Amino acid sequence: MNAIAVAPAGSALRGAVGELRAAGVPTPELDAGLLLAEALGVERATLIADPDRPLGESQLRRFEELLARRRAREPVAYILGRKAFRHIDLSVDQRVLIPRPETELLVELALELPPGARVADVGTGSGAVALALAHERPDLELIATDRDAGALAVARANAGRLGIALELVEADLLVGVAGPFDAVLCNPPYVTEHEWPQLVPEIVRYEPPQALLGGPDGLDVIRRLVSGAAAASARTLAIEVGQGQADAVAALMRAAGFARAERHRDLAGIERVVVGRAGPA
Repeated sequence: MNAIAVAPAGSALRGAVGELRAAGVPTPELDAGLLLAEALGVERATLIADPDRPLGESQLRRFEELLARRRAREPVAYILGRKAFRHIDLSVDQRVLIPRPETELLVELALELPPGARVADVGTGSGAVALALAHERPDLELIATDRDAGALAVARANAGRLGIALELVEADLLVGVAGPFDAVLCNPPYVTEHEWPQLVPEIVRYEPPQALLGGPDGLDVIRRLVSGAAAASARTLAIEVGQGQADAVAALMRAAGFARAERHRDLAGIERVVVGRAGPA
């Protein structure tokens, strides 16, 4: 057997960490461990418990293939084809935005809705928000929309794999979708044109720009969404926003008839979700 036919996992992992660090990957230890576990077909915890387990030649080759993709700054979620979100695992690819931890705040706020509430998840992408809600609040009447047929295909596949019945509609925001709604939830594109070139390669090179770019001030889609939600007689409108956008979004909501606009901070302390409430202030 030649020298590369079998290698200890720990040695391969150390070399991979160095390669990823040199490529500018921000979390080289975590990412290398995840990719090595994938190549071995084990959980990362198993690898940590047995760092000296051998890699066969095919496993080492597979690890090197995965590592090359990460060195090119492809996100780990796309390489593995999956991403955890709250209590569910989602399949993801470059047709959809990778679900972020801060978006879980939308789900947490919606958990407070009354039984049987009618809820629209607008721009559903992978289906993350709608499917997490359906998993935790099966009493809700959920509809998920997206203008992109590819994204809807990903969401539909996720719903099927999770065994969740979810109404999926191809629509531009809420155009053609009949209200009223107890709540409209959305993680819209809100990155400004100025911010876009400064984002990390994982985002700029690989994630769908239509799910991220929100125009010169990041509010192009949000303006249309607020108007559409008001027209659909939404009682509550919850929108994820970028850093520094909460004031402008709250003003848009009040102008559209949402008498109250609340701000909710994410774990980093950023005003991440603005919630508009219809009715008396």
